[in-house]
Amino acid sequence: MRKFDCVIFDWAGTTVDYGCFAPVQAFAEVFRHYGIEPTMEEVREPMGMLKIDHIRTMLNMPRIRKCWEKKYGKAPEEQDVRELFGIFEEKLMGILHMFADPKPGVPEVIQSLRAKGYSIGSTTGYTDKMMEIVVPAAKEKGYEPDCWFSPDSTGQKGRPYPYMIYRNMEKLGIQDVRRVIKAGDTVSDIREGKNAGVFSVGVILGSSEMGLSQEEFESLSWQEQQEKCRRTEQRFLAAGADKVVYDLRELEAFLEI
Repeated sequence: MRKFDCVIFDWAGTTVDYGCFAPVQAFAEVFRHYGIEPTMEEVREPMGMLKIDHIRTMLNMPRIRKCWEKKYGKAPEEQDVRELFGIFEEKLMGILHMFADPKPGVPEVIQSLRAKGYSIGSTTGYTDKMMEIVVPAAKEKGYEPDCWFSPDSTGQKGRPYPYMIYRNMEKLGIQDVRRVIKAGDTVSDIREGKNAGVFSVGVILGSSEMGLSQEEFESLSWQEQQEKCRRTEQRFLAAGADKVVYDLRELEAFLEI
């Protein structure tokens, strides 16, 4: 008898958008618009969170906060957060359709899991409006979960709150958190899963945590690839991941044990 009934996936960096580049590009452009050049580490650290919370987190990072105070003569305020988010949303909406391709092997894994009786749920840091672009674009390329929930469905309480997972369980008729897997590509995904009490899996290849495109990763030497994977795995494990896999095909193999 199988141990789990449901797998809940993240979107960008986990099932679509290898390397999670759509939001990264938009966040970087927003801060540049305000005269601040964020590092890729600063942009990616809060990845997986509700997008407006991501902006709040970046504005509170010591270096960025110092740059903001030097440029504008005051600490960033909530009005600034909302103005940045408005520009971010506009920039992201203009490029999302180009970043909805499923990662290699994802449609085949989902088809196989469904054939074995697993329900397929999903959570995201995107808003409903953003998902109205991503979902049909991904469906055209072969990926469609049974359901999805954004922070718009949980009173804007996104990751690391567990509520989007519970909405998936409600929709899919799953009553026991011990029979649910949450798989994602960020520390926020792992924390979301742990807070929900489900089995939490970190996905290495194509993840925001690794932060490389498929071409960039494949151009590395075998030793460099292994070191990148090891570092990403350690971040997931430090966040409390129950398991770390290279890709969703490895997760499928794990479910067959």
